[in-house]
Amino acid sequence: MGIKVLHLVRPFMSVLPEIASPTRQVPFDQKIMWTAATLFVFLVMSQVPLYGILSSDSSDPLYWMRVILASNRGTLMELGIVPIVTSGMIMQLLSGANVIEVDYSLKEDRALFSGAQKLFAMLIALGQASVSVLTGLYGSPSDIGVGVCLLLVLQLVVASMITMLLDELLQKGYGLGSGINLFIATNICETIVWKALSPTTLTTDHGDEFEGALISLVYLMTVRKDKSRALKEAFYRAHLPNVMGLLSTGFIFALVIYLQGFRVEIPVKSNQARGQRGNYPIKLLYTSNMPILLQSTVTSNVFMISQMLYKRFDSNILVRLLGVWEPYEGSSQLFASGGLAYYLSAPHNIRDAVMDPIRTVIYIGMVLTACALLSKTWMEVSGSAPRDVARQLKDQQLVISGYRDASMYKELKRVIPVAASFGGACLGAVFVLADMVGAIGSGTGILLCVTIIFQYFELFIKEQMESRSSMSNMMMG
Repeated sequence: MGIKVLHLVRPFMSVLPEIASPTRQVPFDQKIMWTAATLFVFLVMSQVPLYGILSSDSSDPLYWMRVILASNRGTLMELGIVPIVTSGMIMQLLSGANVIEVDYSLKEDRALFSGAQKLFAMLIALGQASVSVLTGLYGSPSDIGVGVCLLLVLQLVVASMITMLLDELLQKGYGLGSGINLFIATNICETIVWKALSPTTLTTDHGDEFEGALISLVYLMTVRKDKSRALKEAFYRAHLPNVMGLLSTGFIFALVIYLQGFRVEIPVKSNQARGQRGNYPIKLLYTSNMPILLQSTVTSNVFMISQMLYKRFDSNILVRLLGVWEPYEGSSQLFASGGLAYYLSAPHNIRDAVMDPIRTVIYIGMVLTACALLSKTWMEVSGSAPRDVARQLKDQQLVISGYRDASMYKELKRVIPVAASFGGACLGAVFVLADMVGAIGSGTGILLCVTIIFQYFELFIKEQMESRSSMSNMMMG
């Protein structure tokens, strides 16, 4: 059944765009160049506005998630990485659950699976683009006209395809890491820097204020005579980035870096070279940032669907059970005030969390449970389960010290699932804490940013070592 499902993709393989794999090893300096070029294209697309928009000041269904989905409203990167991540997540889960049977040892199966992911991503992009245009996200469809509506959908789909190819370019080995991780980290860092140093002035109840937290601090301390009041306003102002949020962001960064260092070292020895020993590290954050990314992707899709349905069918009981949406404190942005979406969204601040403790407890419980389960599930479907690790060690002629080959799996099964589940729950707890203390860029964004930067640091060191090794071999040869 599974192979037949993959075979359905064959007719589309000739028209699906693909980046050819490099025929030789790409030098390190060229990888840096391709990574920089990919990042430049992404930044340009994030600033180029969509042609044909009449209005973009309506409520944003992806308001909470844009920073972590590499999305920028009203631009070519409107959909960000949502189609790619959603497609990859669903296909990986279907493969892991053996709903779709994939033999990764076969080149044809790997090509068909990759093609199926691309095709599914393009269909998701087409669906999301159509829904966004038809629900009036860019203005009333009757005012925009049929031709411009089709042009808007085409722009969003083509931009998603370019984003997908940029990601594939890096993953095929031309650059460093993956495009998705690069785009997420860049978008989050850009947001944090902008909210700290933005010179833009906004009109509020207190008059004109600078958007940037640090710029506002300097301005208030310079202009205001009452320094104590100025300092309090800069640290705790409610509707714009404040210094306390910036300090909270730094604290969460440090906390995640600290958690990255927790690991269990399992001693291993070689069956071939006698006396050769080492350690196999199992990190506390075993599945890295995947639990948060998966949880955020699922949540963002629920929010988007719920908000769009509520705009059209606000009196339908099933729609209201999914989510009731209302403007928050006079802004045009809608926030969940009831239904499932209300309990899936974080309280706006600590005061809101204390005022509605039932919602807070349910929200924390759902996040911790979801992250733990998603982490364990991803461990099973991504080839990092105990049985997979035992097979990899065996293929490398390695065995855990003090254990036979047959009992290696039992020892790994005792450690790895606990690390995956507990690590996922720890990430969920940090995510909740970051949102509660008002960290800039959201808790999800900071977690993803730190873990991605950490991965790139390790990858950079590895690439440099390999480059030096190859240079040494060439000189000796």
